Amino acid sequence: MTDRLRDKIVPVTTILVGIVLAWYAFAVVLNGPFQRDLDRRAGESPGMIEFVLKTWAQPKPTLPAPHQVVQTFVKTTFMVKPWSKRSLVYHAWVTLSATFVGFLFGAVLGILIAVGIVHFASLDRSLMPWIITSQTIPILAIAPMVVVVFASIGITGLFPKALISTYLSFFPVAVGMVKGLRSPELMHLDLMHTYNATPTQIFWKLRVPASLPFLFASMKVAVAASLVGAIVAELPTGAVAGIGAKLLSGSYYSQTIDIWAALVAGSLVAIVLVSLVDLTGRLTARAMGGRPQ
Repeated sequence: MTDRLRDKIVPVTTILVGIVLAWYAFAVVLNGPFQRDLDRRAGESPGMIEFVLKTWAQPKPTLPAPHQVVQTFVKTTFMVKPWSKRSLVYHAWVTLSATFVGFLFGAVLGILIAVGIVHFASLDRSLMPWIITSQTIPILAIAPMVVVVFASIGITGLFPKALISTYLSFFPVAVGMVKGLRSPELMHLDLMHTYNATPTQIFWKLRVPASLPFLFASMKVAVAASLVGAIVAELPTGAVAGIGAKLLSGSYYSQTIDIWAALVAGSLVAIVLVSLVDLTGRLTARAMGGRPQ
């Protein structure tokens, strides 16, 4: 157990340290020209160490240093009330609500489409190409149209954002579920026919159990895509709440530190969501007699 944990922690920690060091280095490179201009205007000539420290302490840097992002994240997460509009917890909850609804609709829609494709050859030939084609359209082009159309009929708020999340999340579920439902070997199908099993029995006793690993793997992709859809949907609406709204307000006032803190909050929400789906998949597999991983 200790060796397995070490094999997971050491590589991740190494990569994380490398990213942080590279981040600090790029902060110096990108913030350096502005800092040199400030020093020139002030008639100062700082040494190398002082200059580097100044590039990591600018109030509105081109690229904020990691410690600046961490400080802002901690301040807006733990130093204010969760229901305050200055709190990242509040904004994350607003985005999370649309994410959850969109993911739920997307998962159900993807499963229904997959069941239909597997059982009806005509749907496989006619529907699957259109499903694949739908994902070639950039979400940034679709989101404003969806928001504007629904706003014109008086529907705003959660539903348009959830619809965009559904659009992004149903595809991986549908593709993964189709693969899973078709994963049983021909020998197993023949054995079920030998037992005179009905199509319904074959579906529930063979195809569905075989599809669960594929389903939960695709749902991890879908829930992350759903979060992206919810954030993107907040951008064209001029939303006042949500992670997308924090990104907008930060870009309006050149608050790059706030932008990066919101990005960190979105990343943590994505990690939590993917972890919950993964945990649900493990518990489901164990309840059905699968081997613990």
